[in-house]
Amino acid sequence: MPIRAFLLFLMVLSGCTRTSPPVYQGTKIRGVNTVAPSEPIDSAAFAPIRNINAEWVAVIPYGFCREGEPRFYFNMEQQWWGESLKGTAETIKLAHQNGLKVMLKPHAWVGRGTYTGDLDFKSEAEWQAFEKDFGAYILANAHLADSMKVELFCIATEMDNFVRKRASFWRSIIKQTRQIYHGDLTYADNWNHYHRNPFWADLDYIGVDAYFPLSSEKHPSVDALQQGWKTHLEGLEELASTLQKPVLFTELGYRSVDFATTKPWESYQESPQNHELQADAYRAFFREVWDKQWLVGMFAWKWFLHRPRRFHGDRDSYSPQDKPAEQVLKLEFGKADLDIKPK
Repeated sequence: MPIRAFLLFLMVLSGCTRTSPPVYQGTKIRGVNTVAPSEPIDSAAFAPIRNINAEWVAVIPYGFCREGEPRFYFNMEQQWWGESLKGTAETIKLAHQNGLKVMLKPHAWVGRGTYTGDLDFKSEAEWQAFEKDFGAYILANAHLADSMKVELFCIATEMDNFVRKRASFWRSIIKQTRQIYHGDLTYADNWNHYHRNPFWADLDYIGVDAYFPLSSEKHPSVDALQQGWKTHLEGLEELASTLQKPVLFTELGYRSVDFATTKPWESYQESPQNHELQADAYRAFFREVWDKQWLVGMFAWKWFLHRPRRFHGDRDSYSPQDKPAEQVLKLEFGKADLDIKPK
């Protein structure tokens, strides 16, 4: 169902009428999604983040499963240091010591790189077994978030099929999380599924991983990229208005390659390097989107606290580090007048 038709259906079902979008009155979130380091880090890892005028970091403790196997694993010895509960806690501690606010944002990794949104099981018993493990993962991180006074907890990321088929699980786990964690809650939904999420009313922010297609050109102009945002913004604003919830871009990122704004979610497609397009894509976002009053802010994807020994230059080309895009973020994050205040 198209986004607009779905929203009209939602409004009729709930008895809502079209209202103005909510006005977020806080300081806009200027953040980066950090990659969990493979080995212990120290305070120096956060200096470059402060240098680009960011004020938030997303800390991401991955858990793992195999496609078709109803088990979920986390906090294992085989994982990277920063993915363990101990490493996650230390990363949060260091971020806070450096004056940064934290969103704790659990991610699932499905074996062989399968998209998490396609995760599925054949029987009720399999779903229940998986939910037991996955629920323990969410609640363990909720306990950590509360004990570390984390400012924002994102309960999970891009579990499209799971959300659609098992809404009762999500409502239950959100309720349990509220009993443990006393800060704001969101969920990171994918750009093409956020409008169908059944539990936004239970959360504080509509979280969207904003990999919206903007242009099919090899290197579109900033003006063309701004134009590409307009249709997407209509849908976001309508949902924010309908639910009276502000929107947070839990992820926003572009690879530094040709055609990076055609399908920004594609991470493995080989393309020639193009650092300037990545920078232009961020420029277009700040010019066209940032001042929307319903937008809480954004977390750029992605930032390495510690470069792994085997750094995948193509796959990891989302990082703006040491590229023109880093300077765009530094400039825009540093503008004191970017926060839109209610009239």
